[in-house]
Amino acid sequence: MADRGRTTRNRRGGGGASRVGGPTRTRRPEAARARRPADGTAAARRRTGDADTTRARLRRSLAAKRASGAAKVLGMSTTRRAAVVAIVVCALAFTIAVPLRTYLAQRTEVREQQAQQAQLQQEVAQLQGRKAELSDPAQVEAEARRRLRYVKPGETPYIVQLPEDKAPDAAPPPGQQQVAGGSWYENLWNQVSGG
Repeated sequence: MADRGRTTRNRRGGGGASRVGGPTRTRRPEAARARRPADGTAAARRRTGDADTTRARLRRSLAAKRASGAAKVLGMSTTRRAAVVAIVVCALAFTIAVPLRTYLAQRTEVREQQAQQAQLQQEVAQLQGRKAELSDPAQVEAEARRRLRYVKPGETPYIVQLPEDKAPDAAPPPGQQQVAGGSWYENLWNQVSGG
């Protein structure tokens, strides 16, 4: 029964000994220092090299613990984390896609409007040049003679028709009927009625 109580105490964490009733072993820094060589240069190099490698190992292990700690906090495996990252990336892509498409469409529309504006400015410049020409009375008179066939009082106008020119109101020869340009039923009624 006495042994039973000791093992129960050990299970609960009491005593800290691995053997029942045995003394505990502790590390002694003095013993570790005594084992080091007395040579200053080689020992110092080893100590600094050992310390550097130990520090590097500690840093790596801390970084690994932090990463695994983040995974433990989130409670996700690597595959789940990758899936969450993929979902976040897709969500960002869809969020950016609509404004990007709108931006590109508007940029194309702006280019078209700028091209149209340049064309209209060129047309305005031509019309302003034409307006400046027509502000001269001699130019107005020449345009009236050419386009409207105006003549001054006392002048006799002559119109010369060249063979390739078409007569403005040529009458059909006497043997042909003039074809009416109306609808078919009007043409039929005119033929039946004789008119």
